[in-house]
Amino acid sequence: MQFMVISGSHRQHSQSEKVARYVQGVLINQGAKADIFSLAGNPLPLWDEALWAENSESSQLLASLSARLAASDGFVIISPEWHGQVPAGLKNFFLLWGKNELAHKPALIIAVSSSVGGAYPIAELRMSSYKNNRICYIPEHIIIRQVTSVLNDDANTNDPATDRYYRDRIHWVLGILERYTQALAPVRAAGGLFNEEFRNGM
Repeated sequence: MQFMVISGSHRQHSQSEKVARYVQGVLINQGAKADIFSLAGNPLPLWDEALWAENSESSQLLASLSARLAASDGFVIISPEWHGQVPAGLKNFFLLWGKNELAHKPALIIAVSSSVGGAYPIAELRMSSYKNNRICYIPEHIIIRQVTSVLNDDANTNDPATDRYYRDRIHWVLGILERYTQALAPVRAAGGLFNEEFRNGM
């Protein structure tokens, strides 16, 4: 199985990227392949219809990432909470990709907060990020609160009990994501999932 971990923070050296690296390591240790795509520096162009004009500079820029997403069987979407919201670059990410990259593939949402927040990104992504691209969020999600005190490489900077809780929960939930990934593979292979008359969700 091939997974793509999306680190949704625009910041360089962000806590979201730290979590993404940890998740990648767990997936690899469980026998999967895992790639990270980070939105640090906000590398994607803003959505515009011209992006899909044939041979446009933007379409060529996105082609490589499109191929990586299309080759992925499942996703982990990691979002910080900024002012109670998902970062603009991550919302833009979901505008750019459709049935060829994300559709009918399972995804786990992980929200990150440096304090005790993190619930709003879960609700926002479940409500508005799946409609046309048809990504399939699994019922489980994770909210990592006080993220600066967990999942650090230096064990001395971690809160021991909280750190162990998150490591155990992430390991467990990624196992569930893998099972959903196995279950949805034959659904995609069966075909008949797309109809040009109904190309957008309602």
